Amino acid sequence: MTEILIRNADTILTMDDGRRELHGADILIRGGQIAEIGKDLASPGEIQDASGCVVTPGLVNTHHHLYQSLTRAVPGGQDALLFGWLRTLYPIWARFGPEDMFVSAQIGLAELALSGCTLSSDHLYLYPGGSRLDDTIAAAAELGIRFHPTRGAMSIGESDGGLPPDSLVEREDAILNDMIRVVDAFHDPSEGAMCRVGLAPCSPFSVSRDLMRDAAVLARDKGVMLHTHLAENDEDIAYSEAQFGCRPGQYAEDLGWTGPDVWHAHCVKLDGHEIGLFARSGTGVAHCPCSNCRLGSGIAPVRAMRDAGVRVALGVDGSASNDSGNLIAEARQAMLLQRVAQDADAMSAREALEIATRGGADVLNRPDCGRLEPGKRADIAIWDTSGIDSAGSWDPAALLLAGPTRVRHLFVEGRQIVRDGQIATIDLPALIERQNRLARALQA
Repeated sequence: MTEILIRNADTILTMDDGRRELHGADILIRGGQIAEIGKDLASPGEIQDASGCVVTPGLVNTHHHLYQSLTRAVPGGQDALLFGWLRTLYPIWARFGPEDMFVSAQIGLAELALSGCTLSSDHLYLYPGGSRLDDTIAAAAELGIRFHPTRGAMSIGESDGGLPPDSLVEREDAILNDMIRVVDAFHDPSEGAMCRVGLAPCSPFSVSRDLMRDAAVLARDKGVMLHTHLAENDEDIAYSEAQFGCRPGQYAEDLGWTGPDVWHAHCVKLDGHEIGLFARSGTGVAHCPCSNCRLGSGIAPVRAMRDAGVRVALGVDGSASNDSGNLIAEARQAMLLQRVAQDADAMSAREALEIATRGGADVLNRPDCGRLEPGKRADIAIWDTSGIDSAGSWDPAALLLAGPTRVRHLFVEGRQIVRDGQIATIDLPALIERQNRLARALQA
């Protein structure tokens, strides 16, 4: 059985139950798991010297639209609010096909990996040109990142009063049938799974009540998680009150969309009652600070959520509304926004990093990930703090204050995905050229 020994790390931020921080310690990887953590460990296998480095659990991204990496910084959408931004981009996305989905997903996941991410979800809610969820699953498997794709959907087009063009919506019976197909084909409920599938109708303004309710019933029958957008901005709240006669939290609860098997993206505009509802029910939140800034949506009440006991994770959101996919930078932004909204002590660097690691794993119901301790999966990020980013730092482990935004080494299930700051599993320069060629074709 292959072993890898990560040796002599300056600091290991374990994110275990005691939040231990170890100095001058080693991590032994065996068979995709962490076998041992301590000092002066030995192994006949590969040795990775971590001198001058901080070691953390791999970061966890809980909300993304990977296909959007093909439409970054699109003119007409650069300065728009959410609904106007969507109306600009929907016609472009309608021209996608399977190759666009595969390449954009692989680019987005590679970008995440370089920023220390070992586990990512994806919310794919449109399937133009014969594309399927299968395309993104294949992209993740080839790269080697742990993947939680969600089978999203839109069923209410413009002609029925919805936001998306009719060409991008699907019949609800076809949606439910394909949800069953992808869960049966790809979902792995076992510990250490590399792929788990969730169900994710896009949003309250693009699907019917019936589809929301039916998806919840189906997810619980199949034992998979539920995901959607909720309470993203003031337009979102106004739509919910006008169309449903209630706030988004009440709408979610009425349709079975609360509980430990549910996580909602954004939640910028949750009020005190909704925060309490999410805390009591164990409902998770994917906080997307950069996208919320980019679209002018506001600052999510993360401090209030955390204090109330809501499970909070991070998401980079789509690369057309971020327009980056750097998860360690997202964690820093989360910390800074809470300080802007509250006080300088509203969120520490270590708390924000915990949200980005253990917090994300907990929201996705992956207690086998997001922490470094024996028996957990060997998803490990090694950060070189000997460079200019950390020069002069009195506390190199405070990565989000003074530290690198690109990982030195990254392991997923004990397999090295990033080596010396470069993707090790695919030809990234060739992939970038392929991505740019597809983007130029879309522009033309």
